[in-house]
Amino acid sequence: MEITGNIIHILPAQSGQGKNGAWKKQEFVLETSDTYPKKACLAAWGDKIDVGRLSVGQTVKVNFDVESREYNGKWYTDLKAFSLQVINENKNAEVKEQQINTAGSEDDLPF
Repeated sequence: MEITGNIIHILPAQSGQGKNGAWKKQEFVLETSDTYPKKACLAAWGDKIDVGRLSVGQTVKVNFDVESREYNGKWYTDLKAFSLQVINENKNAEVKEQQINTAGSEDDLPF
């Protein structure tokens, strides 16, 4: 599956020791730019994706698998990212810069 959206949050990296050895996981939250935006939390396991190069505000395209598992009678679903392409380095920085440049205009005085 594939999703495109803006990174709105990067969660702290997690790691641990399981029955199959050491593991590490990095989660990040995307928001789509649809008419009705959706948010999705995706997880990058191991070294499949260099999440360290990501920052809030970037537009990215992510390929992922959906996997559900049962534990003690409850079902848990993961969105496991396996590839990521940065489309826009930092959309929010460009918007903020434009707002700062226009805020100092003398024509905007209220009197």
